[in-house]
Amino acid sequence: MASFSIPLSGLNAAKQQLQSISSNLSNLNTVGYKNQTVNFSDLFAQAAETSGNGDPLQIGAGVTTASTTSDFSDGTPTATGVSSNMALSGNGFFVTQGAGGTDSFTRAGDFTVNNSGQLVAPDGSLVMGYPAVDGVVNTSAALQPLQVGSANSPAVATTQFQITANLDSNTAVGASGGASTLKVYDSLGQSHTLSVAYTNAGNNTWNYSVTIPSSDLSSGGAGTTQVASGTLSFNTSGQLVLQGTPPAKSISLNIPGNGATFASGAAPMAVNWGLTDGNGNGLITQTASASTTSATPQNGYASGSLSSYTVQPDGTVEGTFSSGATLALGQVAVASFANNQGLTSNGSNEYQATVASGSAVIGVAGTGGRGTITGGSVEDSNVNIATEFSKMIVAQQAYSANAKSITTFNQVSQTTISMIQ
Repeated sequence: MASFSIPLSGLNAAKQQLQSISSNLSNLNTVGYKNQTVNFSDLFAQAAETSGNGDPLQIGAGVTTASTTSDFSDGTPTATGVSSNMALSGNGFFVTQGAGGTDSFTRAGDFTVNNSGQLVAPDGSLVMGYPAVDGVVNTSAALQPLQVGSANSPAVATTQFQITANLDSNTAVGASGGASTLKVYDSLGQSHTLSVAYTNAGNNTWNYSVTIPSSDLSSGGAGTTQVASGTLSFNTSGQLVLQGTPPAKSISLNIPGNGATFASGAAPMAVNWGLTDGNGNGLITQTASASTTSATPQNGYASGSLSSYTVQPDGTVEGTFSSGATLALGQVAVASFANNQGLTSNGSNEYQATVASGSAVIGVAGTGGRGTITGGSVEDSNVNIATEFSKMIVAQQAYSANAKSITTFNQVSQTTISMIQ
């Protein structure tokens, strides 16, 4: 009977709403969980009758579930201090792959590392991303599991260095103005101590001599071996004057040079000594203050093992090695969809693409409308407990009201039956 089916549909709708609210509340502390809402639509009986003025005569036939929607707005990021954890801010999903090779998508970034050194979700599915070779990420390559458990950085030969120093203008002509020392690395990762000595030649010029220990060479011996020499000139303000046309901003050095070879068996080094900063200002000055060397940066490294890693906002997993090198280990992939509401939930905080959602458009964080990543953090559930309690009260009252309707219809039915008897 319609008299009972209508309130029964209301009971069912209220029950479904209470189930949704209960699911939201139970996932209040679930990382990456998105709040869900049940939406309803009314039912109308089809009727051919019309009123005197031609208006249709229709009586509602109850309620049905029209849709469920997920709130994909950001949850609050919470720092965990765990390097493998990640929180997405903005649009997008992490890409994971299960044992069957099927891609899934998640907002839950509470990733860990398995015994193979791969990033994994709590259910064991692999976190996918773009590979890196020698610290360079290839975003054109196919996605693959990200490896962060162990890695070695190859030796990188020094190709350039800079010296930031001051030479005391009060130094007597022919006297030494001190020396700058720095470590450089050959193609095998062997370090060599490079020393640049300065001698005042007068008239705002200084002679320099670049040496390395003779014991580093295959010929051996004590003391040092000169690998380069030249002159530095300064203007009356103590600023370095670049030589040549156009002015040369660096000095080319061949180490060890003169046909000599390294005892380590490494290849000879072609190194540029940079004389200016990014603004074109000379890095070596001549002023009436003590001769000092304040910085000697260079770009070479010995080989090293992975010490730690961090995840950058664009998803690059940046490893720090025992050698001091910092190299990319890979880059986390982020997927976006034309219609997030079309995704189906698999449980375990994972979604699958459907015809309604459209295919995943996979790229890197911060591009194509995708959000950015916060390393060492997770995204909290976006369930609002106060809102859910308010919705629960309304759903409970709706259930009670529909139950009362059934009771009333039952009383009416009993009265009608009594009249017949």
